[in-house]
Amino acid sequence: MPRVEFVSRIEFVAQVDDEKDCLMAQDETQANPGSLWFNIDVPKGHGFASGDQVRITIERV
Repeated sequence: MPRVEFVSRIEFVAQVDDEKDCLMAQDETQANPGSLWFNIDVPKGHGFASGDQVRITIERV
């Protein structure tokens, strides 16, 4: 099963609506072609903040 995994810092947390937020990291994407970014909606109460380091794992189930 193909899997992609990388570690990145959350650049900012955006409020989507009353039920979810969006965790984002889009820095350096233009200046560094090897940089990966993410934009993930998560339920409120997640406890993440800008600057937190997170591991992103994507796999087929």
